[in-house]
Amino acid sequence: MTTDPLNRLCELLDSLDSVDEAIALADTVAASGDRALLPRLEAAMNRFLGEGNFYAREMLGGVIASLGGTGTLPLLLRASAVDLGDDQDGLATEIVDLVQSDPDGARALLEPLTKDPDPVVAERAAWALRFLPGPPRV
Repeated sequence: MTTDPLNRLCELLDSLDSVDEAIALADTVAASGDRALLPRLEAAMNRFLGEGNFYAREMLGGVIASLGGTGTLPLLLRASAVDLGDDQDGLATEIVDLVQSDPDGARALLEPLTKDPDPVVAERAAWALRFLPGPPRV
């Protein structure tokens, strides 16, 4: 067993032996405020997406959103665009919370993504823009 919290979290997400421990560790990593973990979290997210691990996507999405804030919207939207057959309730909530917490920053990141070459990413960006406060911009 590893002592690095992020490595241990990934081990737990690989095996799902202890969901409670994984949740507690995800909360600990998120509460650390250590933005230097974001590249490792992105790499882990990409690995788990490739493996079709929707539980890991949900768990890491929350940690990434907590540590990186609005700037992680493109990463989270791209992760959301991967169909793993789940409902993505947790990830969708993280995205909506980020959009509503920083409307101007979210708009600046999301509007270009509506023209992404991947039509699913473009659709997810348009969906997220609907959660901006106030009337829609024309």
